[in-house]
Amino acid sequence: MNALDRPLHPVSLPEGWTPSSWRGKAAAQQPVYPDADALAGVLGELGRLPPLVTSWEILALKQQVAEAQEGRRFLLQGGDCAESFEDCESGLISNRLKVLLQMSLVLVHGLRLPVVRVGRFAGQYAKPRSTDDETRDGVTLPSYRGDFVNQPEFTAAARTADPRRMVKGHARSAMTMNFVRALIDGGFADLHHPEYWDLAWVHHSSLSEEYHRMVAAVGDAVRFMETISGEALHNLNRADFYTSHEALLLPYEEALTRQVPRQWGWFNLSTHFPWIGMRTAAIDGAHVEYFRGLRNPVAVKIGPSVTPDQLLRLADVLNPDNEAGRLTFIQRMGATKVDERLPPLVQAVQREGKKVLWVCDPMHGNTESTSNGFKTRRFDTIRSELDRSFDIHAGLGSRLGGVHLELTGEDVTECLGGARALTEIDLERAYRSTVDPRLNYEQSLEIAMLIVRKQAALARPAQA
Repeated sequence: MNALDRPLHPVSLPEGWTPSSWRGKAAAQQPVYPDADALAGVLGELGRLPPLVTSWEILALKQQVAEAQEGRRFLLQGGDCAESFEDCESGLISNRLKVLLQMSLVLVHGLRLPVVRVGRFAGQYAKPRSTDDETRDGVTLPSYRGDFVNQPEFTAAARTADPRRMVKGHARSAMTMNFVRALIDGGFADLHHPEYWDLAWVHHSSLSEEYHRMVAAVGDAVRFMETISGEALHNLNRADFYTSHEALLLPYEEALTRQVPRQWGWFNLSTHFPWIGMRTAAIDGAHVEYFRGLRNPVAVKIGPSVTPDQLLRLADVLNPDNEAGRLTFIQRMGATKVDERLPPLVQAVQREGKKVLWVCDPMHGNTESTSNGFKTRRFDTIRSELDRSFDIHAGLGSRLGGVHLELTGEDVTECLGGARALTEIDLERAYRSTVDPRLNYEQSLEIAMLIVRKQAALARPAQA
């Protein structure tokens, strides 16, 4: 029985909620639009545009998240820190898809589990900022909040919030989704030919030989199964792929929140899997208010300042019926704080019997600036937080069921270390991010391999 055939879980409609009820709460990280009439006109236009995803895709993902909570799947979530309109281009999109497919192949092969593939794309156009304004040489302008809102150039015109950019973002999200769906449906993810997923520069990687051994092993397994069954395994020629983004810009999200025929409740149809960022996760804030009424699976970024009581209150508000597949906590503690801050949170969730998928974001808590002025992250620090997170969950009888990464399929040099031991000097060669540093293809694949090795190491004592 698949997710769409199952009887609906008996959950309750949230009391007093509407798609616009968030407007009565304090809304953090929202831009100031100078023309209220123009904003209203854009939101009306967005409300008439077709949705980007469907309710049945959302419910299918919720079922897969529920299975990940039970340890029957592993969630891989990754993509750009912030998409840009300029990067809505076929080569960049296909390379991003390739690296996620390659990582999922490594994970499926090594973990012996199906992988839930979730891309940070087709809507990741808004970003929270530490301050509302930025000052350069005595000139103060609004901060760049992502292409949904304004432009990165430091001019008054570029930094003015423009509501028309939401329509442009919707169009580019639709184009991205259309291209991804076409690639997947056309056999781009065909396990009969995983060698097609290679990126042009994979052959220069020190991990290339190990990866190609995995590709050969998967190909041998597919051919063996087809020989035994006497027919082609057609279900291996495509893969489920879902989208996610931080649902930061609430007017946009509200405009894409819809009711659909033959389903009860409300769906955010701008993405399959929206999440709340750490800066906007206040219990009494607008983002939590908006999220509590959605039928989508939802996630919350959890930082080191969150207390067990706050975490349980979030779970009560966002998932009052303790519905399987509904709630994911994306932990982002930082390598130096994870040992102290994570265990009390995990223990609180266990004590109260909350159904939660734990996912590790080892990127955002480990950002630093280099002596030559670059914002970066160290691969060894990323690895350390991920390793410790697996250990902590295993030691407490919990389960780390996924990973959340900022990555790209391009040959960038934005994070230090990894297989090629990138240094601060290397950052000057190909640093392209406008916001946060991303793992490149090689570093991303190395993370996938490290996850497999870590899980194998944790499994050995149980087997001894």
